[in-house]
Amino acid sequence: MKLRIKGNTLRLRLLRSEVDRLAHSGVVSDEIRFGVDTDQALRYSVAATDGVDVVTAQFNDNQILLMLPESDALDWTTTDRVGIEATQDIGNDTELTILIEKDFECTARPDDPDKADAFPNPTPC
Repeated sequence: MKLRIKGNTLRLRLLRSEVDRLAHSGVVSDEIRFGVDTDQALRYSVAATDGVDVVTAQFNDNQILLMLPESDALDWTTTDRVGIEATQDIGNDTELTILIEKDFECTARPDDPDKADAFPNPTPC
């Protein structure tokens, strides 16, 4: 799973195996480590849940958790739908933009290590 953060935009791109994992187990997670201690890691997860009506982001204990309504997760994981986009009001007239997308292979980079697990690209990069 690839994580991109720019300003108040959070974007996750999932490979085919990760989309399959989300479809079958309801959650997919990854982390980036900055040291050996457990508090020196940033974990990020996408979870399908019946506990939310809209895409919701939370940040607690060094973890970003994106919760998807089960119906949205089912639709996204079982169709050709490329992505899910949402905004979340975080107060003070500020929004967090959330993008969750299927990761397409980049045809301009034949050495891409994720190419075998990426979704076929309908257009060249």
